[in-house]
Amino acid sequence: MHFSIPDTQELGSSPTYTAYNIHINGVYHCRLRYKQLHSLNEQLRRHCGGVSLPAFPPKRLLPLTNGQLETRRSALEQYLQMVGQDGRIARSAHMQQFLQRAQLDTALAEDMVTSDCEEQQLEVQVYTSPASERLLVSCSVQQNAGALLKAVCQELQLPEDLTRFFCLFLVRRMRKTDEMHLVRRLMDFESPYITRLHVQPCDLLLRTCYWDSGLDAKLTGSKVALNLLYNQTVADVGREWVVICSPGVGRQLGSLQQQGRSREYMDLVRQLPSYGCLQFDEAEVDYPEPNTMALVSIGNKELSLRTSRGAKIYETKFRVTRMRSWRVSVTHNPLEARLEPTHLQLAFEYLIAKQTLRWITITSGQAMLMSVCLQAMVDELLNRGGGGKADPNSDDEQDQPAVTSSSSTPSSTSSTSTWASSTCSASTAPSTPPVRFLSEDLVPRSKQQPRLTSRTFGAVFFRNDGADNGARVSNEAFEGIGDDDL
Repeated sequence: MHFSIPDTQELGSSPTYTAYNIHINGVYHCRLRYKQLHSLNEQLRRHCGGVSLPAFPPKRLLPLTNGQLETRRSALEQYLQMVGQDGRIARSAHMQQFLQRAQLDTALAEDMVTSDCEEQQLEVQVYTSPASERLLVSCSVQQNAGALLKAVCQELQLPEDLTRFFCLFLVRRMRKTDEMHLVRRLMDFESPYITRLHVQPCDLLLRTCYWDSGLDAKLTGSKVALNLLYNQTVADVGREWVVICSPGVGRQLGSLQQQGRSREYMDLVRQLPSYGCLQFDEAEVDYPEPNTMALVSIGNKELSLRTSRGAKIYETKFRVTRMRSWRVSVTHNPLEARLEPTHLQLAFEYLIAKQTLRWITITSGQAMLMSVCLQAMVDELLNRGGGGKADPNSDDEQDQPAVTSSSSTPSSTSSTSTWASSTCSASTAPSTPPVRFLSEDLVPRSKQQPRLTSRTFGAVFFRNDGADNGARVSNEAFEGIGDDDL
């Protein structure tokens, strides 16, 4: 979880008090007073034994000046960011209950809801068909996303033990093209009804929430789960999130779909390199050169960039285990409404060769969601492989370096693989040489970081390694890389 406090509000009358506007994963969540955050800190110290908590900004007896208020805002933001990086604290019942209640109390104070017992009807899109259908679910405004997810799965008659493989996303449909734009993944503790009000217009969508395609086998034993997975995949193929570069494979998939042979369809589509990836909107990247526009996708332990130059399409894949760290920078405009941030950048430090690291930046309104996806993918790798290394007792596919193949998206043993084709149907390796990385300028790291102002904050993920005043955090899966992988 990434926390930020981009601004404050003066509320009340005689006397007034300062309220801190709390954003989680880039979206406004609640407003809290200093004493409420202080109470949270005391609860965590009492109930999270054995976990080292960061220092909390001290109380002051006299009223704060504007400069002191800004110092406290920054200190509270840093405290929450460090708390959010520790999964033991962020996932604790006390932390999640506090955040759930804070969101509801804020919505009541802002007259967004009239009562915490207010009943509402929510539509959830589910893949009972490739076009998805809308399921109407009754819920209370205080019901969190975890409870709503269970209610939806019960309505679909999905076995309870398979609920953990699904989650709820907020999505937005583009009016002109009807393309689906991913807004964010809902956290278990937040109210879908209230969160949805902040990011209107958008819909709720049920999707799978894992990255290892080997886990598909867990779902195929249930007819309901298999049907959801199959229809989701057919929809992804239709919107070209799963890229089919061979006409023969496309014809086979079309034939299997017409015959309703879902298992055979899944066996074939699972062999495609882009299966299981989430597709993001076109974004501006500084690779291979500044101001390049690219389609970003995340999945299969990689972040992929597809760029077009003339009639050729280039795809570059960055292995998540070679990302040493990453950060998200977000700029808020305090003069505008507390909606989505006005400017987001995801930057990751990538191991392109032995002893050679380079920062690569993606500018996108979906940068926060990209970062959350990368974090979830690395967490999954670490849980499966035991700290970033392959688990010999696991039946899952091991994380091996890419090898040259004749598939529709060839890879190579270099740190990234780049290929070009004149049409999507090309299935052979390109004749043009791969795009080469530019060397990183030999500038001190402190000068390489983008300068953050009071209107800009940096988001960091994973365990804090203490470098650069906490501006960078380590990807533990990175430590599992050996010389043979490069």
